[in-house]
Amino acid sequence: MKVLVTDPIADAGLDRLREAGHEVETAYDVEGDALLNAVAEADGMVVRSGTEVTAEVFAAAPDLQIVGRAGIGVDNIDIEAATDHGVIVANAPQGNVRAAAEHSVAMAFATARSIPQAHNRLRDGEWAKGDFLGTELNEKTLGVVGFGRVGQEVARRLDALGMDLVTYDPYISQERAERFGAELVDSLDECLSRADFITIHTPLTDETENMIGEEQLAQLEGGYVVNCARGGIVDEPALAEAVEDGLLKGAAIDVFADEPLDPDNPLLEIDDVVVTPHLGASTEAAQEHVATSTADQIVAAFNGEPVLNALNAPSMDESAFPAVEPYLELADTAGTIAVQLFDGGVSDVEVTYAGDIADQDTEIVTATALKGVFEDVVETQVNAVNAERIAEERGIDVTESKTSSAEDFQSLITVTVSDGEESISVSGTQFAGDDARIVRIDGYRVDAVPHGHMLVARNEDVPGVIGFIGTVLGESDVNIAGMFNGRETIGGEALTVYNLDDPVPDDTVAQLLDDQRVIDITQISLNGQ
Repeated sequence: MKVLVTDPIADAGLDRLREAGHEVETAYDVEGDALLNAVAEADGMVVRSGTEVTAEVFAAAPDLQIVGRAGIGVDNIDIEAATDHGVIVANAPQGNVRAAAEHSVAMAFATARSIPQAHNRLRDGEWAKGDFLGTELNEKTLGVVGFGRVGQEVARRLDALGMDLVTYDPYISQERAERFGAELVDSLDECLSRADFITIHTPLTDETENMIGEEQLAQLEGGYVVNCARGGIVDEPALAEAVEDGLLKGAAIDVFADEPLDPDNPLLEIDDVVVTPHLGASTEAAQEHVATSTADQIVAAFNGEPVLNALNAPSMDESAFPAVEPYLELADTAGTIAVQLFDGGVSDVEVTYAGDIADQDTEIVTATALKGVFEDVVETQVNAVNAERIAEERGIDVTESKTSSAEDFQSLITVTVSDGEESISVSGTQFAGDDARIVRIDGYRVDAVPHGHMLVARNEDVPGVIGFIGTVLGESDVNIAGMFNGRETIGGEALTVYNLDDPVPDDTVAQLLDDQRVIDITQISLNGQ
């Protein structure tokens, strides 16, 4: 596979990709048409914050399977467009958590004790000891805006230094906050009004852009702002004015709405504002960790394994994957067979898990079953990333159900497609030694190997029909590798599944259907054959 790297990452990540046998191409600082040309033949892509991965980029990269963000923030990646094109977006949230948390703590001390300002004055020859009266963090209140991984690590460190903690995050529970010694408050205004320092740890979204402006800063009167998360969350002109006017004592900012920072940015003119050039993740350990983590996820995607930090695709713990891996291809096949046997428009898809498999995390299996249902009936690339989106866009209801009882099987997966009135179900199981089998089709017991070419025949349950079908196939030089006949009642209808070495010519199918004992014939090709 070819991996395009458009922002510099640690060599350890590049080496990891090459060791896995993949071609690595670096193209730093490309944009516009140059970026579109560079990505045209890429199977994977590694970016940091410097590359805008837009819908246009995804449209220009038909083979792209995954975009790996070597870091946390993904506001430079159009995740909706990625999902539409079936491309996984994965980040490396753990790699720089410690580095970002430590930088936030350092910036809090830097602004509270005016460390950079005092340093500069001394370097200029001034012994300005009396000009700097700092603020102790002990017994002050820290407001943590956004209580994700980094926010929690900052809270842990500053709690140990004697700060009282309040946090605002509408997506966490009080119990989670209390585990870190923090009080969860109901509003941003309350968090700001109670805090002496605020530290920001939210992503940049439509909801959080300019979330902290003039009105919010007024709630923090006499306090300090620390932002090492994402630029654009704090209104920079409003912050500069608040510090300059003495409303706030100081601020420490590592991230900006526009980077590199414009020399005319008002924050640069204020003595009590400490600025650093987006250094939150800039440690040797963090850079190596995010690079190798991102590379590992790209390799996993290429190998068909779970991508642990996928943001727009089902993901699961690596240790849990072996239990469901054997059922992925089976679910895909069951979905493919069901939709090809169904004569009508699909309005509902149900995936049922019975037996041991019902105890597992099956989100990725359901997505793979949907891929099987949609792969041959939609014009776009379908995979586990966008299968659910395709169902939503087409108004197809998807349900997942589980039961502990699987009757005669240890585990059973059933995919049912329906138009609201008629339906058809296909069930499969996994025997020992990775021996997958289709064991039921529309209620008929069968035993079919889900691979290659299959012929499913509905016929009257009368003598001679199977012999007739076998003779016609033989006359057309189509060899039968295996077959299984199932019926519900004697003399009623029967369903027969034939595993074949080759596809059946159209004129042979027509010859079979000319016999009045043959009710229906469906030819199915699996595994790309």
